[in-house]
Amino acid sequence: MSEEMVPGSQFKSLIEKDMQDCYLRYSMSVIVARALPDARDGFKPVHRRVMFSMHKLGVVPNKGTVKSARIVGDVIGKYHPHGDSAVYETLARMAQDFSLRYPLVFGQGNFGSIDGDSPAAMRYTEAKMNNLGALMLEDLEKDTVDMGPNYDESLEEPLVLPSALPNMIVNGTSGIAVGMATNMAPHNLREVGAAIHALAENPDLPDENLMDYIKGPDFPTGAVVCGRSGIREAYLTGHGRVRVRARTEIETDSKGKPRIIVTEIPYMVNKAELCKKIADLVREKRVDGITDIRDESSRDIRIVIELRRDAVGEVVLNNLFKYTQLQTTFSIYNLALINNLPKVLTMKELLQVYIDHRLDVITRSTQFDLKKAEARLHIIEGLRIATQNIDEVVQIIKQSKTTEIAKASLQERFNLDEIQSQAIVDMRLGQLTGLNLEKLEAEYNELVATVADLKDILEKRERRIAIMLEKLDAVVAKYGDERRTTIGEAIDDSDEEDLIAEEEQVITLSREGYIRRLPIDTFKAQNRGGKGIIGAGLKDEDNVEQIFTASTHSYLLVFTNKGRAYWTKVYRLPEGTRNGKGRPIVNFVGLTDGETVQAIVPVRKFGGFFCLVFVTKKGIINKMDLKLFSRPRKAGVNAISLDEGDELVKVQLVGMTEEEYKASLNAGDVEDAADQSAETAEPAEGEAEGDDAENLEARPIPNDLLMIATRNGQAVTFPITCFRPMGRGTHGVRGIKLSEGDEVISLLWLKAGNKVLTITEKGYGKRSEPGTYRVTKRGSKGVKNLNVTDKIGSAVFVDSVADDYDLIITTKEGQVIRIKAADIRLTGRNAQGVKAISLREGDVVQDATALPSVEDIEHDSAEAKETFDKVEGVEVDDDSVDASASEGENPTPEGV
Repeated sequence: MSEEMVPGSQFKSLIEKDMQDCYLRYSMSVIVARALPDARDGFKPVHRRVMFSMHKLGVVPNKGTVKSARIVGDVIGKYHPHGDSAVYETLARMAQDFSLRYPLVFGQGNFGSIDGDSPAAMRYTEAKMNNLGALMLEDLEKDTVDMGPNYDESLEEPLVLPSALPNMIVNGTSGIAVGMATNMAPHNLREVGAAIHALAENPDLPDENLMDYIKGPDFPTGAVVCGRSGIREAYLTGHGRVRVRARTEIETDSKGKPRIIVTEIPYMVNKAELCKKIADLVREKRVDGITDIRDESSRDIRIVIELRRDAVGEVVLNNLFKYTQLQTTFSIYNLALINNLPKVLTMKELLQVYIDHRLDVITRSTQFDLKKAEARLHIIEGLRIATQNIDEVVQIIKQSKTTEIAKASLQERFNLDEIQSQAIVDMRLGQLTGLNLEKLEAEYNELVATVADLKDILEKRERRIAIMLEKLDAVVAKYGDERRTTIGEAIDDSDEEDLIAEEEQVITLSREGYIRRLPIDTFKAQNRGGKGIIGAGLKDEDNVEQIFTASTHSYLLVFTNKGRAYWTKVYRLPEGTRNGKGRPIVNFVGLTDGETVQAIVPVRKFGGFFCLVFVTKKGIINKMDLKLFSRPRKAGVNAISLDEGDELVKVQLVGMTEEEYKASLNAGDVEDAADQSAETAEPAEGEAEGDDAENLEARPIPNDLLMIATRNGQAVTFPITCFRPMGRGTHGVRGIKLSEGDEVISLLWLKAGNKVLTITEKGYGKRSEPGTYRVTKRGSKGVKNLNVTDKIGSAVFVDSVADDYDLIITTKEGQVIRIKAADIRLTGRNAQGVKAISLREGDVVQDATALPSVEDIEHDSAEAKETFDKVEGVEVDDDSVDASASEGENPTPEGV
């Protein structure tokens, strides 16, 4: 029976649709009418209504203050039918000099403090608009903005304010809507005025150039912004993060003891809570060396942190930055309403919206003045006619029995209209004196000039721009001040690393993209019974995609299927628990839509003779110097250029000797040579199609061999030195010549003692000695790694493993089996293998993972540490990009 025939199903569907519609209307109401500001004046409706109500009440700068309760009551009763606490909090915040960079309200009484004290009750405080607040409503009566009905349509209220002050940019705002939020930073009025000047005079000014005028956020509480990369990102994209630190200094008191003096704190930080947090840290012994903390603030902030005589002030201060709100991150998200639609705006767009709004206000103000001047001029023209024919006018009026007859006679005699004739009959005899006649003529000439000037303004945009800038200059000259917030240098990661002990960690990445780190000792304790690196007790042990060790001070290079690289530090990852699964890796690297993590490469230092080798699904291979990735952008960099339809499969970090490194620089084979070798390379004896000889003898292998394995059972093995390194963002060369329908599934760095393990989609597996794979030219078809048949299916997993590795095999229908690698029989290179997992009918193997033992991973960790310790590191700055490694360039490693 269909759903429509089920009783009540249609009614249920209607209810669901109605609920969806209601929620959508509610969401849009919150977004448009409550939480997000209009980009033109920077006000939410409640702010605009408070200011307009004060304007209508006459609570203006040149008048006295009135009770806040009176203002709040007027706002609620006429314009904003919501709670009085929300309206009063809005009014109070606009009076707080620690909340707004340029307060708009003058408050008398207790309006709260930076210690988190709430304002006194509205019946005790008084308020009025200050001069800056009055600028927001300047020329409101000149029809400069659109008006709309209030909630009960009994009154009208402005839909936006004229805003002679660029409030949106200089004061910032914050708000949380449904599914979106805004958080805009305050700025310095002088800098914003200069930027508006530059953009108004040159609309094509590049976004980058605006930062020559606006240096960065200018918070009411001062403090120090660390670095410019977050500012740049916010200004160019509309969202970014800036790190803000308290302004501090370390001094020595009269007794020779060091102490830390805090004179400015980050924006929106509660000073009392900050002091309490520091005291709690000392009590819990998480921060050592502090003997006393005192808040000596009066009008200015002054927090004194006394230290022990043997304490190092810089170390204590770094710990306080780490664990308290002496250092915060301000997330900028410039989301505002444009034509009642939310949009993320760059700094240039913010400025342009304000410029366009002010030009529209000036245009409407000019039109209002023109209309008024033309109306007066029209009357004056009629009065001039009357004074020039005064005797006849008087005679007509005297002879007329009524005013209406007099007006009609005047209109007929002198070709006047109703307005002009009315003005004549209303004229008093005293206005006929010679002096008043001269004034009338002077007013006429003045009005003619005024009308001509106003029409010229409306015709010429440059004149309107000049008027806008002239008014803005007057505001800046009167109310502009010096910058409070200092833009300092970026904080080096070493500052944070100094607070973190260097220890070995095991990092795991799940198939769902969850990443975590655990101390290596966690797994040592679980190694009873030979359960491998994961061991008993880990909830998602059979869901691990990648596992490796790295120091807490190591870097992680994260590579995606689209060929992009991202950068993070190990200590930034969450320290997980045995039964936890970690956090999504997208929390640490900014993956875009459609990007999945293909490889994570731990790097202790960027230096030495290390290269990254990339292989793609279509068989393209590329090699790049590791130093090219020492300074990637936080938003990621293009590591390798991919053809349409191609994807990155794997990235392998390989180390070379100096001789091997130099040999690879001089490698002469390029794409054409590789293609030629692919066509001429012939299979060696015993490698013909279908040969399943059990050749188990292993030749000794060098430590510089790479292997590319394909889904249809081919493998090509070649030295790492046979092709030269390329620049970041380049395409690469052919690694293997693929047959039609085949694709690459793995890249191996062959290690002595390990075996080449292959798992097929029908559940078969085999191990082969790497020495049985003939070394061929890069770009050739290679040799047979697996004799693919309908019985065993295609290869799905190929890796280089030791005998004590654990192998986890996962099927498409969710079946999971865990076996020892040594349980899979050692066979010939092109054999079919043995049954590794029994599959249900219709099921196939989806993936597999090889997990090393504790001994193997400890050995690899010690070996990597020893190797990297010999390397002279490259200075790393994650806030910038090495110019020599820019996109699309192809430098040799010698030039890096």
